[in-house]
Amino acid sequence: MQFRQQALAKLQSPEELDLPVRLARPQGWLALGVTVVVMAAASVWAVTGSVASTVSAPAILTHGQGSYLLQSPVAGQVTAVLARQGERLPANAPVLKVRTEHGETVVRTVAAGRVTTLAASLGQIVRTGTDVAAVEKVAHASDPLYAIVYVPAENAAAIPAHASVDLTLSSVPAQRYGVLRGTVKSVDRGAQSARSIAAYLGDSQLGEQFTREGRPVAVLVELAESPATKSGYRWSSAGGPPFRLESMTLATGSVHLADQHPVDWLLP
Repeated sequence: MQFRQQALAKLQSPEELDLPVRLARPQGWLALGVTVVVMAAASVWAVTGSVASTVSAPAILTHGQGSYLLQSPVAGQVTAVLARQGERLPANAPVLKVRTEHGETVVRTVAAGRVTTLAASLGQIVRTGTDVAAVEKVAHASDPLYAIVYVPAENAAAIPAHASVDLTLSSVPAQRYGVLRGTVKSVDRGAQSARSIAAYLGDSQLGEQFTREGRPVAVLVELAESPATKSGYRWSSAGGPPFRLESMTLATGSVHLADQHPVDWLLP
């Protein structure tokens, strides 16, 4: 009660009425001004700005025409291996010989291509229909390489036409040579199964590997060519690696998705 009476007496004293009332200190006005400017800038950016996002997914280099599995048409023992892994062969070229009870049979390529896997070895016993080789279909050594990125199905719809793609190759140190540049050429409409991927790439293990997190969508990427590099393609570094690239090289692709406006996040 005593403090209340002292406070009332102080307010009623005439000499206190002409003193100015300080609403805020200069530091307070500065902080308020900065807050208003930041809020205004954030509001403008929310309406006119955009957020760039990417999706990373496993990828592989190919010639874009797929592969096929070469199977033995007969049962018997492999007596000669006539092709080498990595060799380019024309159509109807001999790959190996199989000796049967009726004589020797030559297993030949179905279409021109590059032997990516030799599954048969000298002396091996094979049955009719046994996979003896995987051949990537490519007619000429100068045919360009492509990349196939196996993107999760839920992200496929957000990939715009001609979206830029950065590829980190397993055989190329990114810290030294950077990433390989490319653009989206096409996006498949349906999700890929392990069997369909294995049939296209000629490798069942890759089919299982690329579907480990679910059935993905295949995104075909056209690599940016550059005559100034040893590989023949454009990299984020000046020259890229000092060697040519081979198909069936594993990679990780970072695909740039369509820009999203922040204000859309607030809408129901």
